[in-house]
Amino acid sequence: MASKLTIGFFGAGKMAGALAKGFIRAGLVAPKSVIASDPFEAARKSFAKETGARATASNVEVTQASSVLIVAVKPDQVAAVLAEIRPHVQRAQLLISIAAGVPLAKLEAPFGDGTRVIRVMPNTPALLGASATAYALGKFATREDGEVAQKLFFAVGVAFQVKESLLDAVTGLSGSGPAYVFQFIEALSDGGVAAGLPRDVATKLAAQTVLGSARMVLETGLHPGALKDMVTSPGGTTIEGLHELEKGKLRGTVISAVRAATEKSRKLGLG
Repeated sequence: MASKLTIGFFGAGKMAGALAKGFIRAGLVAPKSVIASDPFEAARKSFAKETGARATASNVEVTQASSVLIVAVKPDQVAAVLAEIRPHVQRAQLLISIAAGVPLAKLEAPFGDGTRVIRVMPNTPALLGASATAYALGKFATREDGEVAQKLFFAVGVAFQVKESLLDAVTGLSGSGPAYVFQFIEALSDGGVAAGLPRDVATKLAAQTVLGSARMVLETGLHPGALKDMVTSPGGTTIEGLHELEKGKLRGTVISAVRAATEKSRKLGLG
């Protein structure tokens, strides 16, 4: 696969750099076969230093050098990038967008029939190779294109193919989810401080607890409820804490947060 792929990024920010490093580390592509464009010199220098790949100010140069084109700019910059590269995109190329909220119809619109497009929703833990990613195929994308996306994004975490109509839900859950988890970690730390722990110790204990708990869900395959029950002894400390979380409507509030973020994503996609 490494001998076939040449990957170009429009945008050389942190997410593009994280993805490029993941692809290279997994042996899917060589550094010499990766290129990114960005109008800011600092971003180009940082991308080149971190990945060993090339960086340029020219979107057209990236288009002409790559078999897979990855749109990694802010959503409000996507239309301008697509308009610039449109005359240079060939049917043999695969276009992947990680721009949040930009639907496949808008990604495909500037091009003629036959342009293969995939819309991807990663999340920020991709910066550490721990992304939770979902992707949807455009109307001209092939099964083989989906397999390419699967291999690429599995290199930086996990990836699942879904219908495009479900990507808003993915945005509400895993796209926005890191912020919910960060807030929970902060709250756990606050609780530790309230109980007398030093802040640095409380924060590290809280973060490690979330990390370890997540690994138990992923690696044991057990339902989170079953794992919760394993920690909850009759008449013990954990059930007292869980009782307080239930009184505070933790579950209902988290469900509402995911639904609210999902609905906001839908509205942004209509804009």
